[in-house]
Amino acid sequence: MSLALPEPEGAPRTWSQVGQPPFLRWAGGKRWLVSYIAELTAHATIRNYHEPFAGGAAIFFGTNFGSRSYLSDLNADLIETYAAVQSSPEEVWERLRKYRNTEEDYYAARAAKPRTPPTRAARFIFLNHTSFNGLFRVNLRGEYNVPYGYKPSDNRPDLEQLRSASTRLKSATLAVCDFVSALQNVGEGDLVFLDPPYTVAHNNNGFVRYNDRLFLFADQQRLSSMIDQLRSRGAYYIMTNAAHASIRELFEKGDRLVETSRKNNVGGKSAIRGRATEYLFTNLPRT
Repeated sequence: MSLALPEPEGAPRTWSQVGQPPFLRWAGGKRWLVSYIAELTAHATIRNYHEPFAGGAAIFFGTNFGSRSYLSDLNADLIETYAAVQSSPEEVWERLRKYRNTEEDYYAARAAKPRTPPTRAARFIFLNHTSFNGLFRVNLRGEYNVPYGYKPSDNRPDLEQLRSASTRLKSATLAVCDFVSALQNVGEGDLVFLDPPYTVAHNNNGFVRYNDRLFLFADQQRLSSMIDQLRSRGAYYIMTNAAHASIRELFEKGDRLVETSRKNNVGGKSAIRGRATEYLFTNLPRT
């Protein structure tokens, strides 16, 4: 079944009602979907929460599922940043607040190679908030190479936001790994939120290749098999993906299919600004 969810005028729920905003910008981030996820899960009893494509972790920060959370990603710099904020928010802030939002500071930070986790985390957050459209991209040598964004205000998190994120992250186990490895400990009653990098480009979903590691269609097939395993274990899943016939066919399992619509603000050479459509698949029970 396919249902169109119109984008809300404003937010149906405030962040104080469903959690807190993420402290990172993230291309393809799902903060716009938080209120829908909260509604989908309102009557479900969830044991643990898993997010194996963490990115900006908007759903993790915007909701509060289960007794334990598991966040993972293949981006080691990202996970290290979460770990540093988790353990040392004050140390991260002391370094973050010293950066100025100038082109000179940006390129100096981009070229720098900090030695300690809090210093590297501060650099990551600063670059994230002052880069072009919050993209994360590295060259073949693994060096971050996104240009300066020329934003008059960078909206980097303040100390209280980092402390709040640290408190939330205390419930999370962090890992750098592939999604298959990350989901080996999923059990009955757990909820898995899946937001894989989209691999289908067409004129309606505004797809932009911003990841340094391409998520191939073969990876989508592995993900489909992983969802079969999750279902067999009695776990719940929510997956967002490109609204494309090949994706719909691959992930058709007799579960609920919702078509979501949002404003697309990701820029780049091939960016398409306007409205973007995505699929949301879930086996959560209807209320």
